[in-house]
Amino acid sequence: MKRVHYGIYDDEEILLSAVKQLKSKNWNIKEVYTPFPVHGLEHALGYKHTRLSTASFIYGLTGLSLGMLMTWYMLIQDWPINIGGKPNFTFADNFTSFIPVLFELTIFCAAHGMVLSFLIVCGLFPGAKESNPIPETTSHLFAIELDDNNANAEEVNQILLSTKAIEVKTLERD
Repeated sequence: MKRVHYGIYDDEEILLSAVKQLKSKNWNIKEVYTPFPVHGLEHALGYKHTRLSTASFIYGLTGLSLGMLMTWYMLIQDWPINIGGKPNFTFADNFTSFIPVLFELTIFCAAHGMVLSFLIVCGLFPGAKESNPIPETTSHLFAIELDDNNANAEEVNQILLSTKAIEVKTLERD
C-alpha cells in the first residue's frame, strides 16, 4: 500500500495556480481530477503535444485502403456488372462512382479507431477498475494527487494547504 495525498479545490483558477506552484517546487503531481476541462492545465502539467491527429490520419488511410480494395474486388474483379453503360474493366474507369463508398469507409474507420484508441489509452474498456478516489470531482470539486516523495505526511499536507486547498486527504492506495 502506498500513501497518496489529495489537495481538494473548489475553483479552477486556484487549482491552476496550485499546479504551477507545486511544479515550481518540483513536487510530483501524479494526476489532476476535474469535473470539466480546465484551459491551460495540460501546459501547466507539462504534457507533450498529443499524437491524436496522426492516429486519426492513419485510421482514415486504413479505411480508404480497405474501401478501395473492397470496391475493386467486389465490382471489378469478382462480379463486374455493366450498370448504365459504365465500363467495368478497371478501377480507374469507375473511380468517380466509388467516391461515396470510399469517403464513408474513411470516416467510419477514423471515427471508430479514435473511439477505441481513446477507451484503451484512458483505461475505460469494459471491466476496467474504477480509479477516481474522490467522487466529488465528477460534479463540482477539483483534486490534485501528489506522490509523497517519501516526505513527512504533515509537510505534504502543509504544502497543499499553502496552495489554498479547501481540504487535504491522505489515502492508502495500491
